[in-house]
Amino acid sequence: MNADSFIACLYIFTLAGFLGYVVISRVPPLLHTPLMSATNALSGITLVGSLVTAGAHEDTVSTVLGLIAVICATINVVGGFWITERMLSFFRRKEAPRKEKE
Repeated sequence: MNADSFIACLYIFTLAGFLGYVVISRVPPLLHTPLMSATNALSGITLVGSLVTAGAHEDTVSTVLGLIAVICATINVVGGFWITERMLSFFRRKEAPRKEKE
């Protein structure tokens, strides 16, 4: 990878990060749970891509970076579903205490 291509990739990465931040910051709180579920699905796709990268065995650097990507994507998927489940538990109805018959 030459310097021009690296700078272009870095520019795209920075632009994508900034755009993602702006889009997420403008989401109303009511839509956070459905948005997180969609994000978890995208993280699953990222996990599959990182598994392919780690298993390609192109060279040692790509295998190590693929392994790091697998670890990060797994943490992201598991944490995302855990947080989504916790947020959804706030909307469940609580059971009323049962009265004992005398």
